[in-house]
Amino acid sequence: MAQKPGSKPRAIFEEVADGNRASLAATAPGGIDKARRGARGAIRAWLMVIFALVAIMIAVGGLTRLTGSGLSITEWAPVTGALPPMNAADWQTEFTRYQATPQYQLQNNGMSLNAFKALFWWEWGHRQLGRTIGLVWALGFVFFWATKRIPPGWTGRLLLLGALGGLQGAIGWWMVSSGLQTGMLRVASYRLATHLGLAFIIFGFTAWFIFQLGRREADLLQARRQAEPRLFGLGTTVMSLGFLQILLGALVAGIDAGRAFPYWPTMDGASFLPPDPFTLAPVWRNFFEDPGLVQFIHRCTAYLLVLLVLFTWTRARRSPNASIRAGFTMLAIWVLVQMTLGIFTVLYSAPVHLAIVHQVGAVVLWVLILRARFLARYPLPQSIRGTTR
Repeated sequence: MAQKPGSKPRAIFEEVADGNRASLAATAPGGIDKARRGARGAIRAWLMVIFALVAIMIAVGGLTRLTGSGLSITEWAPVTGALPPMNAADWQTEFTRYQATPQYQLQNNGMSLNAFKALFWWEWGHRQLGRTIGLVWALGFVFFWATKRIPPGWTGRLLLLGALGGLQGAIGWWMVSSGLQTGMLRVASYRLATHLGLAFIIFGFTAWFIFQLGRREADLLQARRQAEPRLFGLGTTVMSLGFLQILLGALVAGIDAGRAFPYWPTMDGASFLPPDPFTLAPVWRNFFEDPGLVQFIHRCTAYLLVLLVLFTWTRARRSPNASIRAGFTMLAIWVLVQMTLGIFTVLYSAPVHLAIVHQVGAVVLWVLILRARFLARYPLPQSIRGTTR
């Protein structure tokens, strides 16, 4: 081909100009995925902060219940409630409101202002942490959305977390308001179970999104070709039973059933079954309000969960993928640890330190269930020799 007059000949290996190189990189195979990977990493780090805050929130919520502090603030003020009492008059106003509650009149009558302050700070800290989580989510989402760094398909998922967080705030007040009704000394147990259950749902979605964002979309699509549907199905069953056990644990906590029968493996030192389990009318109330029956159901569900996890682990041991085997092995070990913690919590009548360790153990167990299930669907790649790379 003839060269135009006045033009310089180009070398075969001539460097491409910087501007052209940038445009080529954007259109080259993998260029778009590389840009998305940067956004995925930043969003994942943001979600990890939310993950940590929600984990702390669950622990603080448990301590708030165990210390009997949850009814110390009698109003729901999402914005103005962020400021605590600033002077003696403000403190007296809060204390006067609390003195009008059934919990004060029937259980804490004569409590001093200083003792009330100890309760107040627990509940205020719990609510303040909830506000902090909402703020971290809102600031992060607005930033990533405004800078167009949210990968395709992820806007709805991130909005879901925010919507669930807002719903959790409303359910939290719905729960607290039940404890302010005539004759109530604590919040209604089924409302407590709803509140805790939603917290674990939010925690679970956050963990799952973090798992997904830890790998490229292309890698996840490739990993699904090596997925093990049967183990994933068993993992889903474990997850469902584990969630039910969390709700039952909230029912136990809501009526202090963990302190009612400090024996194991029997309920009262003699019988495996709870004494007089159906004394309330109508009958359905016993499943939510009878301490013996509620604790017994919680125990039996724990036994079923342990057996199911161990059964799933025996199946996972046959997997050719090392990451799947490791994921279910960690789950099997921890479910035994959690059961042991539960037994000691019962034997010692649920002291605060053991009860909160048991609740934190449930958080760890929940994450390990989700991780094992995730690996069953998206196993890590490994070499022919079976070592994960």
